Amino acid sequence: MRSGRAAPAYQGIPPSTANRGGMGVTATATLLADAVGQAKTFVHVFITIYTLVILAHIVTSWLRLPYSPWLNRIQRFLYDVSEPYLRLFRRVLPPMGPLDLSPMVGLIVLIVADQALARILDQFH
Repeated sequence: MRSGRAAPAYQGIPPSTANRGGMGVTATATLLADAVGQAKTFVHVFITIYTLVILAHIVTSWLRLPYSPWLNRIQRFLYDVSEPYLRLFRRVLPPMGPLDLSPMVGLIVLIVADQALARILDQFH
């Protein structure tokens, strides 16, 4: 049954003593720093993309676009994605006539949240 090759060195070692020390402190710290860096990047990219979606929603709500099924789908997508978030601020802000300040307040909150989360995650880095 043996093909003449030597067995790996770890085969005869019991599993309880094979990796008693774990990854090591340096490897664990490096892995944690990488995970925190990845989380920070994910949060920043997510907030940036959501900010761009809100800005696109604002622009498309100002412009009267010609009817097209594709443009209608895009406008509907932008509305469906940004409206639940903006509705939170419309409930709190007083009506100002035809002027809707909820997108501006929502964008400011997103930018502040991005910076705050970046600082919090930097504490773990």
